[in-house]
Amino acid sequence: MLLILSFLLSQEIADGMILFTPYNSQDSINVTYLTDHHFNEINTWEHEQNLVPASMPYLNQDSTIWYPCKSSNPTMVSGGVGGLIQKLDWNNDIVWEFSISNDSLQHHHDIEPMPNGNILIIAWSRKNLHDAQSMGREIIETPLQQMWSESIFEIKPIGSDSAEIVWEWHLWDHLVQDVNPNLSNYGVISEHPELLNINLGQVGFGMSSFGSDNADWIHFNSIDYNPYLDQIVLSSRMMNEIYIIDHSTTTQEAASHSGGNSGKGGDFLYRWGNPQNYDRGTDADRILGSQHSVSWIDADYPGEGNLLIFNNLQFGNNSAVIEISTPNDFDGNYALNNLEPYAPESWNWMFYNPSILMPQIIQSGAHRLENGNTFITTFSNAKMIEISMDGDILLEYSPPQNYVINRAHKYADDYLAPTIGDINNDNFTDILDIILLIEIIIEEEAYNLSADINSDQIIDILDIISLLNRILS
Repeated sequence: MLLILSFLLSQEIADGMILFTPYNSQDSINVTYLTDHHFNEINTWEHEQNLVPASMPYLNQDSTIWYPCKSSNPTMVSGGVGGLIQKLDWNNDIVWEFSISNDSLQHHHDIEPMPNGNILIIAWSRKNLHDAQSMGREIIETPLQQMWSESIFEIKPIGSDSAEIVWEWHLWDHLVQDVNPNLSNYGVISEHPELLNINLGQVGFGMSSFGSDNADWIHFNSIDYNPYLDQIVLSSRMMNEIYIIDHSTTTQEAASHSGGNSGKGGDFLYRWGNPQNYDRGTDADRILGSQHSVSWIDADYPGEGNLLIFNNLQFGNNSAVIEISTPNDFDGNYALNNLEPYAPESWNWMFYNPSILMPQIIQSGAHRLENGNTFITTFSNAKMIEISMDGDILLEYSPPQNYVINRAHKYADDYLAPTIGDINNDNFTDILDIILLIEIIIEEEAYNLSADINSDQIIDILDIISLLNRILS
């Protein structure tokens, strides 16, 4: 394996499995790797050259992966363009594939697997000049004279190539403006922190970089779901801000300002990072800059319930990882004092080391591990880094030169354990699984993760013994 590794204080590195997709435009294929915490390959998935990752792959407990990637002919093109989501099994076979790329919608960047088997998807939503003016937008900078707003869809995979949209949310339903009192969304910006000022920001992100005009406006770049709160957190690079919305709503409620557990419909429950966006601060109060990868810290992990953010422009062009504690109660309500910005004023914890993180203008990410370490991905120099809570560098890892990595994820060592041994997928480990294991060995069938009981990458008599011992015990 073509890797460059550096281990420091390896006894403190969290055990686990790492999933990532390095890529280079010159490669004939792109490869997703699953490795152990020493970066020994456990499995690989190959993708066609044009299927460049839009964000990061996700591993499911049944050993399949989700792979969001760029579609062949996206209808809207800007940074992080996607359009195609694939689900691949352990043997690299596509078991489901679905595209969101049409005249009105274009998937981009991230997805989020949900506990119910559905996935959340970010999509640009095309609005024309009339649409924008009807909502009070004063200036559209792009020659396209369009605005690409943002939408979130929860989709339920059906069959091998279909999906049902079971829930949706549209930012366009939650806008405010203070320039035209004749429009229905007119209001005082500072009195409506639950809404986004439509006249913020420039329309047309990095047009010179992508070789064509675009109307990218908000540029959501990551999404995370909290099943305990039934809430979604989103990161907007262009607004230098994160937002939390209520997922417990119906689609109809999500388009309104009431309903759901919060009683606020699809309005923002919380926002943070740039209070001048809702006229409750100045640029001096802004903390976030082109941030990526906002996520909740899992329950029972150090910092549980807090948000972890990879802030691409923390100090000048230098990046940092910050952790904040949100002012929410047990019911998922967020405190806000009259005419003050949302708390906190600063971060609880930060990792800042310019020699390690280096300036990261795009992508990159971070998430907390169960033992309290933080796993970080830096895009431009394609590093995966593990640090302790004290900021000690426990691990640095880089793929070959000229590769980049959007984001990587480290899973617990036993993440796939429930599936190993249950070869017939009936949620029991018994004599029927032994019979199937014997058949796999005799017939020399393709590698099957569930049949590799001792995890040595070989399916043989030793797996039969291991499975038998597991059943007897």
